[in-house]
Amino acid sequence: MKSMTETETKIDRISPTKQPSGRPIGHQTWSDLLFIHWQVSPSELSELIPERLNIDTFEGKAWVGLVPFHMSGVRPWWFPPVPGISSFHETNLRTYVHLDGKDPGVWFFSLDASSSLAVRIARWKWKLNYYCSAMQLHRTGRNLRYESERLWPGVIGPGTKIEAEYGDLIGGLDKEIPAGQAVPGTLEHFLTERYFLYAQIDDGPLHQGQVHHKPYPLNEARVIECHERLRKLSNVPQKEDIDHVLFSEGVDVQIYPLKPV
Repeated sequence: MKSMTETETKIDRISPTKQPSGRPIGHQTWSDLLFIHWQVSPSELSELIPERLNIDTFEGKAWVGLVPFHMSGVRPWWFPPVPGISSFHETNLRTYVHLDGKDPGVWFFSLDASSSLAVRIARWKWKLNYYCSAMQLHRTGRNLRYESERLWPGVIGPGTKIEAEYGDLIGGLDKEIPAGQAVPGTLEHFLTERYFLYAQIDDGPLHQGQVHHKPYPLNEARVIECHERLRKLSNVPQKEDIDHVLFSEGVDVQIYPLKPV
């Protein structure tokens, strides 16, 4: 298993952005997303993902992302949102992968959510490495603060303490692509426009899920303070200096079934 630079240009990164056929099984809204990324060597991550997957790279480099945000309107397609259940905070720690040169997606090292019910369902039905955490998200103007403390399972204690601020929409120079929308082929598109996810419990079968939404509206952003131990807890390389930051107001999301690869 290895990451190959020559594979980058051959991977179809546009088709996954199109709406899948069939009926979605659920709906969600993701908002106040902060995309924090560190650049790492592919070899540092290759042993942390399933054997069937390959590390996806941009110009030969792999990326680790930390993404805190808020989820609302979480519901199956046949039922309305339920107050007190359908809205909660989440933070995911992830990298980017592909399956034999196709279906570029996300591999989650961990996902923290402030809803114990959502955590139990996601661990059981979606086979994802979810943790229940006490979480806070405060937004004042263009300033944002995210905090989390992991509760269960595993090690209890502080997870994240992040302060950031965002600026103007990115882009705007290409007349065919609206300001704020990532241009295909750019690093911003590589890091954010991901529609496949992969999941595997222990040595069980590898599964693939898919989501659909409009392209993220993306803003420039900078991190003022970032203390986190989620990378350490997942044995992910802990490079100190942050390499890339973006913010998004959010998108409405359709969720499609998880299926074995």
